[in-house]
Amino acid sequence: MPKSPPTSRLELLQGTLDLIILQTLRWGPLHGYGIAQMIRAASRYALRVDAGSLYPALHRLERQRVIAATWQTSDRKQRVRIYRLTAKGRRRLVAERSRWDRLTEAIAGILAHPVERDA
Repeated sequence: MPKSPPTSRLELLQGTLDLIILQTLRWGPLHGYGIAQMIRAASRYALRVDAGSLYPALHRLERQRVIAATWQTSDRKQRVRIYRLTAKGRRRLVAERSRWDRLTEAIAGILAHPVERDA
């Protein structure tokens, strides 16, 4: 089966979405659409999280009590669910960022390693 052509969109590694959501909520409480827009803007439009990925992740993080949600009325008079980081979520963010830093350093080391060729 032929490989599909590479896409211009970056695909998120499994497990990084939680980190990205927690980091985004560190900047302040947001509704789901606001989280998605903040991720797009902060990534210079390289990352796009669709609702089919975002909302299950938000619900999972809420069940884990690392984020909390409340219903509020938006400026447009619509009911929206506002998510915020909890104290447990802040601790988890620190741990996840530390793990992410170790992972990116390891990958950078592999990419920087010179290729040895057989003689």
